Amino acid sequence: MKIKKSNDYCRCGWCLSEPIYIKYHDEEWGVPIEDDRELFEFLILEGAQAGLSWLTILKRRNGYKKAFANFNPKKVARFSDKDVIELLKNENIIRNRLKIESTITNAKAFLKIQEEFGSFYHYSLRFIDGKPIINNRRYLKEIPPTTKESDAFSKDLKQRGFKFVGSRIIYAHMQAVGMVNDHLISCFRYRELT
Repeated sequence: MKIKKSNDYCRCGWCLSEPIYIKYHDEEWGVPIEDDRELFEFLILEGAQAGLSWLTILKRRNGYKKAFANFNPKKVARFSDKDVIELLKNENIIRNRLKIESTITNAKAFLKIQEEFGSFYHYSLRFIDGKPIINNRRYLKEIPPTTKESDAFSKDLKQRGFKFVGSRIIYAHMQAVGMVNDHLISCFRYRELT
């Protein structure tokens, strides 16, 4: 599958026909993000998505926002065992203890990166030579699950204590936050973001 045409726009085929998916594709996916709170949000959501569909996570995004202090890493880093127990009861998020605990662990590691590099954004740029990677893909099957950049980013995050940051998860993160433009060249967003 190459593209889907909807409302006179050609889109990447992965966004299917779900309105929430189309809105995410058209307004967010691949848009460069510099704000650390938003970068933390996508790191949490991508980790939560491991083994699940992105649509499942998008449908719970507001639940995650409420459960994880509007994605404020300083607040999440202070979550206690009691908070974990409460989160395991929250039907608006994925109730997986390892994923919930990893979010707290990742918040603490995220703050250390901010302290060392000034921001998570500036830290992230190291893995793409300071500017977004613009790919020229015609078909979804051409998009790899990982790249040498996501491998290096993932490895560094793991060394810094992050969890649920395998190379596939990190490549998805890179695509989501505009570190990589993987819109197909036939997609109207490709031109807008290039």
